[in-house]
Amino acid sequence: MSIAATYIDHVRLTVSDIERSRKFYDLVFGWPVYLEVPAVADDATREKLSFLFGGVLYRVNDTQLLGLRPVAEDGFHEDRCGLDHLAFTLPDRAALEAAVALLDEHGIEHEPIKELGVMAILEFRDPDNIALELVVHA
Repeated sequence: MSIAATYIDHVRLTVSDIERSRKFYDLVFGWPVYLEVPAVADDATREKLSFLFGGVLYRVNDTQLLGLRPVAEDGFHEDRCGLDHLAFTLPDRAALEAAVALLDEHGIEHEPIKELGVMAILEFRDPDNIALELVVHA
């Protein structure tokens, strides 16, 4: 019998500099913070939220979270075992074009939009070189 999983609940990325990564993800995606240790948290709260490791969980949508965990000491490379890339669905081509404009406006390097038949993708990387894609399905 298999496990009846229906969604990916959350993904947590390890990052080398939480402030730099938060600025990037806040700028590019603007997701609301779901959970973080408050700056004025007492010891009991810090202990309860210790699983965040000083990082943050963003609410991507009603069912999914993305976390940043500041423990990495090296850079990402998709040819190592683990994560190859992380892709996010956009609602339409106009949103993909708007993403190009936003990345250009902020000097974030990216590939040109690629037409793959069943989808169009826009590839770019976060400050730790983690490969990200924006996807619009045909």
